[in-house]
Amino acid sequence: MIIDRIHIRGLRAHNDSTVTFDAGVNAIVGPNGVGKTNILEAIHMLCLSRSFLTSKDNVILRRGSSLMEIEGHFTKDAGGSQKVRLAFVPGEGKKLFVGGSPLERMTDLVGRFPVVVFSPDDQRLTAEGPEFRRRFMDNIISQSSPVYLDNLLRYRQVLKQRNELLHASRRARRTPDEMVLESLTRELVMPGAAIIADRMAFIEAFAKHLDDAHQKISEVAEKPGIAYAPFGRAGIPEADIDSEDGSFPKGGITIPNESREQRARREKRVFELYADQLERNRRHEIARGMTLYGPHRHELDLTLDGHPVRRFASQGQHRTYGMALKLAQYDYMQHRREERPLLLLDDVFDNLDPARIEAFLAILGSDAIGQSITTAARREIVHNHLDPSACRTIFVARGGEVLEDETSIEKVPPKATAPREEPASPLADSLTND
Repeated sequence: MIIDRIHIRGLRAHNDSTVTFDAGVNAIVGPNGVGKTNILEAIHMLCLSRSFLTSKDNVILRRGSSLMEIEGHFTKDAGGSQKVRLAFVPGEGKKLFVGGSPLERMTDLVGRFPVVVFSPDDQRLTAEGPEFRRRFMDNIISQSSPVYLDNLLRYRQVLKQRNELLHASRRARRTPDEMVLESLTRELVMPGAAIIADRMAFIEAFAKHLDDAHQKISEVAEKPGIAYAPFGRAGIPEADIDSEDGSFPKGGITIPNESREQRARREKRVFELYADQLERNRRHEIARGMTLYGPHRHELDLTLDGHPVRRFASQGQHRTYGMALKLAQYDYMQHRREERPLLLLDDVFDNLDPARIEAFLAILGSDAIGQSITTAARREIVHNHLDPSACRTIFVARGGEVLEDETSIEKVPPKATAPREEPASPLADSLTND
C-alpha cells in the first residue's frame, strides 16, 4: 500500500500544505522545528485516527485555526485507490470518511491502512517499563486482527468498571458487593483470556520475524529472544475438551501449524488459568482496591543471547534491537495482511553510526519494503547512503511550507511552531494499570 498524496490544513506548523509521494523511498528534509514530523503525524492519523506523538487532538490544532482537516489518497497493493478524510473541530470532535462514507467508530479504521512508525522514542521499547512493550504488541495485533481489537476495547471497558468497584469499596472500608464483583469478573475473563491466547499465538510467529530482522541490521551474531509468559515459565498445560460449547474465548490469531483442536485446547486452558488466577487473588485485589492480574499487567520479555535487554544491553544494542523490532513488525504485518504497510521514519538516523544507517537504508531500497517516508534535518543523511535518483526528496521550510527546491528554504520567513508532545500509543489509552 502507498499514499500518493496528502493535503493538510490547520495541523501544527501547516496552514495549508499538499505533499505528493513516490512509491519507494521518500525523504522529507528541512531544519528542525519546521513541520517535517507533522507530515508523518498527519499520515498516521489517516491510518489509525490518532497521532503517534499525543492522544490530545487539541494540541495538534494549529494556533488560531478553527478546523483541522487531513485528506489522503491511498493505493492498495491489490489495486484500486481510496480517499481518507479526517476533520476535527474543537467542541465537536473528530469525523472520519473513507471513500466518502463516514465511519461510525474511529476504531473501524484500524488495520485498513496498515502503518509502522520508527521514531527516536522507540528506545523506550527496550529500555523502559512493560507498558511500552504491551502497547507495541497491542498495536501490531490490533492492526492485524479486528477480533483482537474488539476484545481489547471490551476488556478495557470492563476493567475500568471493576477497578472503580474495588477502589470505591476500599475507600469506604467495606467489602464490595459479591454479586456485582463476580459478574464483572466473569465479563473480564472472556475478553482477557482471548487477548492472552492471541498474544501467545502472535509471539510464536513474531519471534522468527525478529530473528530475521536482527540478522539484517546487526554486524554481531547475537540471538534475540522474545517471550510472553502470562502464567509463569512452565507454559500452558493442555486441557481436556468435552465439546466446543462456546464457554471459552475465541481469538483471532493462530499459531503456525496449529490444528483446530490444539487451538481449542489452548484457548480453553488460558480461560481456566486466568479465571483461577483472579479467584485465588480476590482478597489481595480487594485489599489493594484494583485489578492486579491480567493482560493489562503482563510483560513482554526481550533478551539478547539469553540476557535481559533492559538490564544488560549497551546503547548500541538497544538501538539495534529497537530497529529489529520495528522491521519485524513490518514483516509480520505484511505477512499477516498480505498488504505492505506504510513505513514512517522520524529522524531515526541522527543517532546511528554509518554502518547501521547504510544497512537500514539498503533494506529501505530493496524489494523487502514498499513505500517509506523518512524525515531528516540534512539531505546528506539519506543521499550519502542511497542513490538520490532512487529517492524523492521533499523540502520543508519554516512555517511548514512544502517546497520542491532546497534553495528556496532560506527565503521563507520563520514562524513559531508548537512544541513536540510527549509520545503516546497509536492506540491511545492502551491497557495500562501501572
